[in-house]
Amino acid sequence: MTAVEASEKTVLPSGIRVVTERMPEASSVATGVWVGVGSRDETDELSGASHFLEHLLFKGTEERSARSIATAIDAAGGEMNAFTSREHTAFYTRLPVDRLDFALSLLTDVVSRPAFREGEVEAEREVILEEILMSEDAPDDVAITALYESLFPAHGVGRETLGTRTTIGAMPRYEIVAFHHRHYRPANLVVAAAGDLSHDQVVESVSGFFADAEAGARPGRQAPTEQPVAQRVITRPTEQAHVAIGWRGLDYDDPDRYALWVANHVAGGGMSSRLFQEVREERGLAYTVYTSPSSYQDCGSVTLYAGTSPQRLSELFDVVNQVIDDLLALGITAEEHEVATGFLTGSLLLGLEDTGSRMVRLGSSETSRDEVIPVEEHLARIRAVTPDDVHRVLRRVFGGAHTSVVVGPFADGVPQL
Repeated sequence: MTAVEASEKTVLPSGIRVVTERMPEASSVATGVWVGVGSRDETDELSGASHFLEHLLFKGTEERSARSIATAIDAAGGEMNAFTSREHTAFYTRLPVDRLDFALSLLTDVVSRPAFREGEVEAEREVILEEILMSEDAPDDVAITALYESLFPAHGVGRETLGTRTTIGAMPRYEIVAFHHRHYRPANLVVAAAGDLSHDQVVESVSGFFADAEAGARPGRQAPTEQPVAQRVITRPTEQAHVAIGWRGLDYDDPDRYALWVANHVAGGGMSSRLFQEVREERGLAYTVYTSPSSYQDCGSVTLYAGTSPQRLSELFDVVNQVIDDLLALGITAEEHEVATGFLTGSLLLGLEDTGSRMVRLGSSETSRDEVIPVEEHLARIRAVTPDDVHRVLRRVFGGAHTSVVVGPFADGVPQL
């Protein structure tokens, strides 16, 4: 087993949380600034603001240009990137260990003091519009986007993180600046780092980060209340029928979430799963088929995706129905339980070999739940899941209402799932 040192945490006087994990054998150090705001926290008019900000912060500060940032990262042989999700936005670097202070200085600078130059805002607006068009040209993306909109109607969790062509095209610079001022505040920030480092060194390096700023507050959130939309068909001249099916899942504090991970792996989470074996290996119905669980502060989802020829859509629906019905009726076998548990524990341990993965674990956990659960505890909770636990969570999640989206060359509707 990969050695895992206990994570350390310090809350700065400003309210910023600093979490680190030492990896003395590592040659790299991964650092990240996590902001507890995402697409679910936006108004309809500002849909895509979090993602817009993610792009703009890479354009630099008053002292640093986008080119100088890119040049400095390349010169160190490292990487710098960011991503936006429904509940947080993260900016991160991975560099050689002797560049730790530089990494932290760079990240805290771009997050706290973006320039928001008018010309760069407009240039990046065009980049994001192209990104949206690229997503709209990918029918699997269209299916998943529509699925979330249908699974969580009229709610921020169902909103696409990219925004829309309308909202991005109309979003004024001053609204983006105001969004940054409102949400990029100490109470809503986590600094995470993993590698051959000293916790005290990280704390000292970021101690001046937003030191004189108002603490601010984390976004207020409300759970979804509207029922999912049963089915949606989007007509596109595609060669395949792209199918996305979703169920409401579990939030990230639900004690059943470990049982759901096991259930998901058996259903469609791996190459040995029932859906992969039946849909792809036995029937050749699809090249890609999988299920995936996601958890949020007050809700969750399990999504299923598959692409098949339009003529075989009914057969695909029949197979999916049969697999889910069998799981609901009989649960999983002892062998499936053993395989799923082994996969989950093994993949967790393999992820610990990389500084970036460890930093992401620290940052996402602290941002989401104000704590980092030790690896040993995660492993124990996975191993404690019984087949009966899995059967219970299967009935709880897959036994509930579902929604389905089909994207393809259909003019007169499709079969009901």
